Order: sequence, then structure tokens, then C-alpha cells
Amino acid sequence: MKLLRNARLYGREGVHDVEIDGARFGRVLPAGQGKGETFLDAADALVSPPFVEPHVHLDTTLTAGEPRWNASGSLWEGIAVWSERKATLTRDDVVSRASEVLRWYAANGVLHVRSHVDVTDPGLVALDAMIEVREQVRDVIDLQLVAFPQEGIVSFENGPELLEEAARRGVDVIGAIPHFEDTREDGVRSLEIAFDVAQRHGLLLDTHCDEIDDEQSRFVEVLATLARRGGLGSRATASHTTAMGSYNGAYSYKLQRVLARSGINLVCNPLANLCLQGRFDDYPKRRGLTQVKEMLGAGVNVAFGHDDVMDPWFPLGTAFPLQVALTGIAAAQLTGAAEIAEAYAMVTERAARVLSLGDRYGIEPGRPASFVVLPASSPFDAVRRQTRPSHVVAHGRLIAETPPAPTRLSWPGRAPEDIDFVRERDRA
Repeated sequence: MKLLRNARLYGREGVHDVEIDGARFGRVLPAGQGKGETFLDAADALVSPPFVEPHVHLDTTLTAGEPRWNASGSLWEGIAVWSERKATLTRDDVVSRASEVLRWYAANGVLHVRSHVDVTDPGLVALDAMIEVREQVRDVIDLQLVAFPQEGIVSFENGPELLEEAARRGVDVIGAIPHFEDTREDGVRSLEIAFDVAQRHGLLLDTHCDEIDDEQSRFVEVLATLARRGGLGSRATASHTTAMGSYNGAYSYKLQRVLARSGINLVCNPLANLCLQGRFDDYPKRRGLTQVKEMLGAGVNVAFGHDDVMDPWFPLGTAFPLQVALTGIAAAQLTGAAEIAEAYAMVTERAARVLSLGDRYGIEPGRPASFVVLPASSPFDAVRRQTRPSHVVAHGRLIAETPPAPTRLSWPGRAPEDIDFVRERDRA
């Protein structure tokens, strides 16, 4: 039995020792009461379950500017650019780019990832490559794959057949994009098809839903109703739902009840959607985000995701969830103390609920010994200072270390000192 010592555990008061029995957690004990060889001394730092990425497109990562830049910055031109780039995909191309970004994720403490993979490709090149990547990284990262019909199901030739084939080849989640279909009726039908495929194959459901600044785009109510009546509940997720930023108050009030009753999850992608939405507005210009604060208040589970890392829809990114959390706090105006705590949960435990991780997540006896050590006093401190993990552990194995890099400051009237942006009164 080995010990994680002197850990300030996320969600618990005080400092603890945690037993690590091979790849699993053992008992959680008050600091100093653990017996055994020291695996790691956290030195009173924050120890958290790993970060969780609930929404990214690994097949498109690192393609910004290929074959051209998205000059308008809109969602629609991004799809057009990707359609051109998609024609040149090879197995090695997808594996190389996705693997590189997954290493970034692991270094940043992200050990659970849900990636959407475009299946509007008759050869399913990207899907086969990502299934290979999933197997390659399984000892470190739990990778879920979503069959994502980027160019539609009903409105794309052989769309339903490609979705069915993706399920047969072994995806974990079925997707849809109803607002991109040719008509509203096609959009509703696409959700019905996706729901049917997910149900028959025993898979989760995660749809790109209402990612548009159109107040009449209301497919999320259809998804929620299908999930509730069909018993899918929390196994279903609506991603983006940016049209909520344009809904009127009366409809929003009704929608809160519909979503809360259904049990579905929402994923907000603040980095990408702040850039993509409002492109057709003059001023005032809409934020183009889902109703994060309101849906949390209604009891709906909401998580934050990256969506894109250097691709036609968002050309930047380092795969660091606390950057997403900070952006979400500012954009959704989550500045209360409890709201900032929720923002941290939205890249950890709330995101874990989106992936239906259950007892495969969390620092509890018998669960996988996967965690991050953050040199911070609290989640608030970690988000404010954008603290990167000093240590990342996957299944009881140390996989990443980041040494501290303080700034040395020489200031008039003071001896040279290291600056780490911690307030003097907060130091232990």
C-alpha cells in the first residue's frame, strides 16, 4: 500500500492521507494517520479528481489554416473549410494530430475526454483512425467517441446508413446536428433517427443542438422530450444550445422546466462560441452562449467544454480546462463565490456526469486512482491563477510533472523575491 500524503482534497474539509492500492484508491484518512510508503507528498496542495473534457473534435484539431483560414469566422464557413480539408484525410494524419492534442490534455490533467468525430465521410477514415487512437491511449485517457454527422443525417446522402455503420464499428455515443438540416422537419427527423440508433445499440446520445443565433431554433425541447419519454434521461446531452442566448423570457421559463424534468445535460463551449456566434449581428452583439446561470439554477447539469483546439472554428487553444472555466465565468457572469465553485465543477464532476462516468470517477475507496495535484489552496485559487497541475496520476501511475516557474522580481526598497500572484494574507 502506498500513500498520497497531506492532500487538501476537493470537496472535503481539512488535510488527508489517501491510500493507493495498485491502480485503485484505498481509504481516505486524516493527515498523519496513513501507514505505508509515500507515493507522493501533496504538501497541503489541492488534490482533485482529474479534469474532464466533455466536448472536443480531435479529428479536426491542429488544422487551422488548412487548406485556408476561416475568413468570416462563422460556424458556416468553418464547416465549409473543414469539408475541403476532410477530402485530404488519411489515417496517419488523424492519428498524429489527435495523439498530439491528447498528450496536451494528459499534461494538463485531463484524463477523460469525449471527442466528436465527423462521420459524413463515406470512407469513415477519421472514425477508424480515432478508434485506433482510443485503444492506444486507454491506459492513460478514457476516450469516448461520438459519431457526429457534421453535414447532417437526413440532408446528407446516406446519412442514416453512415450513422448506423459508425455504431456498428464501435462508437460510444451517437450525435446529430438538427439545426444544420435543410428543414425543421428534417431536423426533428434527424433527432428521431439518432435516438433510435442510440437506443438499439445501447449507446449514449450527444447532439450539436441549436448552435445558431436564431431564436426560432428550438430543437433542444425535442431532444429533451425524446430523452424523457424514451427513458434516456441523463444519458443524453445537448451541446452548444447557443440559440438560448436569443430566447425570450417566457419561452426560457418554460424550457427550464422541460430540461430539468428530462434529466439531460447541457455542454457550453465558451471559447469557441464567443467567437463563432453573433457574426451576423451589428450592435448590440449577442454573446451567443447557452443560459448557463439560469439552467444551473433550474437544476440542469451544465458542463464547460473546449469544442475546438486550433481548427477552422477556433484557431487557438492549449487544451487547458481552467482556461475554459475562466472564460465561462466571465461570459456567463458567474462571479459569485458559489458560482465560481460551480465553474470548477463544470470541468470536473459536472463534466463527469455528462460522460456517465459514475463510480469510475472521484477520490473514493475502490475507484481508479487518477487525480491531479494543483499548487493552490482551493478551486477558486486554482481558477484565478490558472494553476497547472504539478502532478498528474492515472490509475496509480505518475504520468506528468510540471515544476514551478516563479517570476523573480527586483522592486525598489525590497529584496529580490519570487512572485506567484498569491496574496500575502493567503499564504499558509
